[in-house]
Amino acid sequence: MTHSQQSNQTKIWVQAMRPRTLPLAIASIIMGSALAAATELFSWPVLILAVLTAVCLQILSNLANDYGDSQHGADHVTRAGPSRAVQSGAISPATMKRAIALFAILSILSGLVLLWFAFGANGIIFFAIFVLLGAAAIGAAITYTAGKNPYGYAGLGDIFVLIFFGWVGVMGTYFLQTQQLDWLILLPASSCGLLAVAVLNVNNIRDIDSDRLAGKNSIPVRIGPRKARTYHWILLALAMVTAVTYVILTYASPWNFLFLLTLPLLWRHGTAVAHTTEPLKLNPLLKQLSLTTLLFVFLFSVGQLI
Repeated sequence: MTHSQQSNQTKIWVQAMRPRTLPLAIASIIMGSALAAATELFSWPVLILAVLTAVCLQILSNLANDYGDSQHGADHVTRAGPSRAVQSGAISPATMKRAIALFAILSILSGLVLLWFAFGANGIIFFAIFVLLGAAAIGAAITYTAGKNPYGYAGLGDIFVLIFFGWVGVMGTYFLQTQQLDWLILLPASSCGLLAVAVLNVNNIRDIDSDRLAGKNSIPVRIGPRKARTYHWILLALAMVTAVTYVILTYASPWNFLFLLTLPLLWRHGTAVAHTTEPLKLNPLLKQLSLTTLLFVFLFSVGQLI
């Protein structure tokens, strides 16, 4: 294989891993760790390993999604999104399955090391609980579009994203850091998860026609494009409301409201989604919201720590 061919193959794999989705993978880890640090309970190794595990799980999900959609017919020539590796023939199904297995193993290994640093030999019960959560996360990553009954095709992707990118991601990280539970953390965890759901919703609005043809009954397919855009506004609004409610209930200083600086960005984004009807023009809005979500989480975290 020539250097040019190797470079092209590397580019194909990077695209298949969808690096633009990785900010969402680490957003919940940052938020959970910042909330823990605000209580003066924080570990850098736990943060680093949690980020590594989340990134491996996200790449696993993206590769499984590429494979699954190609098998179920969602990635066909009429699709408005970027070309997918398996559907285009750039990566064979067998090779993609091996890559999925590799990242499943990496996720397991990283997760086990994370749990060891978090709980040590004495936290066997917590260790076991998080092993089950990790197994559920791996299962959810793979079966979103892959397998005989992918839940993404039943329109359940939104609730799974809320659970794993919000509740499990933030509260799980908070518990790994503190070994404590604070149910108020559900509020910022929900804000993080709702923004991740909004990213998925933009993706599903873009792919509504091709998904309908493939029998992928996402929320936009079920309720139609107009109501899907209203649903999008609801997601953005609830994300802000849950974060504001948490700050009001735990108020310590005006800095706690620092995340409100992202409000104009979210408004601009919501307006763009509401008025953009051409599927291809929605692609930049995916990246925009992903980065805005990361900024939201960063400012929320800084506001908790100042």
